[in-house]
Amino acid sequence: MQLQDFWERMREEFGPLSDSFARDHVMSELGGRTVVEALRDGFDAKTVWAAVAKDRELSF
Repeated sequence: MQLQDFWERMREEFGPLSDSFARDHVMSELGGRTVVEALRDGFDAKTVWAAVAKDRELSF
């Protein structure tokens, strides 16, 4: 998954709250990181999206 596709999915699912969710919501699936931290730390976008989907019970 390209990073651009990841952010498009985030905006589709969370709308104007997508940036806040990405910065503030810590997920155990990402080792206690937020989306932004996980991407910064080298997690690929597909792995991060899978964690978001699992956390929010979304289909992907």
